[in-house]
Amino acid sequence: MIVSACDSVDNLAILHGLPASPGGAILTDTLTMTTELDPNLIADYLLDHPHFFEEHAELLSTIKLTSPVMGRAVSLQERQMEILREKIRVQELRMADLMRIAQENDEITNKFQAWSRALLLTRDAADLPRALTTQLQEIFHVPQVTVRLWNLGQDHAENWATHDISDDARLFANGLSAPFCGPNKDFEAASWLDDSESVKSVAILPLRVGASPDAFGLLVLGSPDPSRFTSDMGIDFLTRIGETGSAALACLLR
Repeated sequence: MIVSACDSVDNLAILHGLPASPGGAILTDTLTMTTELDPNLIADYLLDHPHFFEEHAELLSTIKLTSPVMGRAVSLQERQMEILREKIRVQELRMADLMRIAQENDEITNKFQAWSRALLLTRDAADLPRALTTQLQEIFHVPQVTVRLWNLGQDHAENWATHDISDDARLFANGLSAPFCGPNKDFEAASWLDDSESVKSVAILPLRVGASPDAFGLLVLGSPDPSRFTSDMGIDFLTRIGETGSAALACLLR
């Protein structure tokens, strides 16, 4: 459709709220006054008149906008379609990301259930430290896992998990209100792992009964991968492991 110069001038007049002459031309003095139209006034006018483009549908195909996608001028309708496609694409990406997170959470839940079941099936209390660490290592694919416990009952005082614990390690455990995750800075707890020299990152979980300020042990996870356990990672899941492990091992206490 070909739009005459007269029609274009009339369209500008309509956008600016000015009357057009019957012949399609704007009076000379009015045209002079509106040579520089205020974009804000135009925007306000369009907002106040939502049916403008319904009454002047021809403008949808004649107004040209620069397309960042196509790199050329396109009609208003085409540009609106581009914006809509981009919104749909963003929503699809977000939906895919949410689906991925849901699948990961489902996998973690299944692993946690399998680990908890293994603890419940351990009949001999003395075997709990070994079952806890071995199953945690196998089910969650953690390269190295160990545990150290203190204040155990007389029947368990010689358990392997009670060896090589200093007073500093106990103070360190009492000071942890949440799992520590980060680089291995020669922590004593990291030295309890079988191959401590290869460990680059650790997660150290305090073990305590309920809200007790005093810990009765430390659960240590180690990896040669520096990015496996980092200071900015979420610790909700590790906290649940610590709480469950504490509940399972509490029967060993005096």
